[in-house]
Amino acid sequence: MILIDTSVLIDYLKGIETPEAKAIDGIIDRKIPFGICCYVYQEILQGARDQKEYEKLKDYLETIPFYELNDGLKSFEKAALINMKCRKAGYQIRSTIDLLIAEIAIENRLYLLHRDNDYSNIAKTTKELKVYNTKDFV
Repeated sequence: MILIDTSVLIDYLKGIETPEAKAIDGIIDRKIPFGICCYVYQEILQGARDQKEYEKLKDYLETIPFYELNDGLKSFEKAALINMKCRKAGYQIRSTIDLLIAEIAIENRLYLLHRDNDYSNIAKTTKELKVYNTKDFV
């Protein structure tokens, strides 16, 4: 099962052919379960240029399964601890949302498909974060 990050989904929706965006087609073709989370949903919708595009994106995104944080406040505490581990290792994570998305992937035992250095740095310090390697699967 795979959690798709905003960084990849934007490219996919715009038809930008990055290895990560191309991986989505392979995931769909292989019928590998995938989804997004509420943070990705919001980030994609906020990028809409007008109401028509907003509605089109909303209709599409609502067809995709959603994954959530599972442990209430504990989930936010665990995301904060990930940030602390990264800082101690010399990595500055720029986005609180990225920490929460990483925690969703961890809690739901999902591979994270991304194109964002924050997640690469999180994965270096947090072995529980499994990153979808496009070279292995596409």
